[in-house]
Amino acid sequence: MIHLRIVTPPARSEKVIGLLEATPSACNLIVLEGAARRPSGDVILCDVAREDASVVIGDLKELGVPRDGSIALEEIDSQISDAADRAERAAPGMPGDAVIWEEVESRTSEATELNANFLSFIALACLIASVGIMLGQPILIVGAMVVGPEFGPLAGLCVALVERRRDVGLRSLTALAVGFPVGISAAFVFSLLAKQTGLVEASFELGDHPLTSFISEPNTFSFIVALFAGVAGVLSLTSAKSGALVGVLISVTTIPAAAAIGVAAAFGDGADWVGAMAQLAINLSAILIGGVATLLLLNRVYQRRRRQHRGEGSRVAAGLPAERGKRIRF
Repeated sequence: MIHLRIVTPPARSEKVIGLLEATPSACNLIVLEGAARRPSGDVILCDVAREDASVVIGDLKELGVPRDGSIALEEIDSQISDAADRAERAAPGMPGDAVIWEEVESRTSEATELNANFLSFIALACLIASVGIMLGQPILIVGAMVVGPEFGPLAGLCVALVERRRDVGLRSLTALAVGFPVGISAAFVFSLLAKQTGLVEASFELGDHPLTSFISEPNTFSFIVALFAGVAGVLSLTSAKSGALVGVLISVTTIPAAAAIGVAAAFGDGADWVGAMAQLAINLSAILIGGVATLLLLNRVYQRRRRQHRGEGSRVAAGLPAERGKRIRF
């Protein structure tokens, strides 16, 4: 279940209450008249089945609630209530498969910010990966993959492409366009220092370490794995449980490839530099293809549910058109 806290002007409260009272998948409706101060208005609390959360929020957007008030979402971990059980049964689909598009937008918006933390993490990830490359230690490569923050902007770019969100797309591209050069530069400078101080022999070549040489040797499976990872990453992002995202980060070699570019450049290894560049390009493009395709499919399912919902009586109770309405962006 999803808990909604709605702040709305008194003039719009009647329609909001009518909508929620007529929605079978909503329960535990509470109205606090005049409780809100900034913005001023009524506070309306209710719980909605996760499967119908975006549909109900779409109706609230059509009523103009965000314009003069607000809608806050909160996940309910546990609830003991027969009314809640009836509300969940009234919503089509399964809670685990439900996508709350507003939640997806919020997650990706936060993850696309280019800030000091993002640059620090991507630089540190590339530094860890560069040590793993020079020592031929896969465990360090895995650690670097987990530390890397690059999937956030990649997911944001997928959302931007599907929803044609220019602002999100620009932020995502900026984060990637600045972040990867910073990480590559960090790996390059560190590798030069390691070379000059004798920590690593000047004759080092990435291909001499068979356990990590795959980073600069892309093949068909590089694209296939990254494609699968893009699908899994978006599913993890849109589902109620996002624990699978760690596995996604470990399965792609974006950070190791970026680090390998810096390492190869520092040691003048042209062949591995080209290979690492290709590996990075393949991984980024495959993740985007898999992520965009998955979001398009999920969004199509949501839009079909929206069309079905437009014929339901809850919209009539709120004074909204029952047969057709404007398409609501998530």
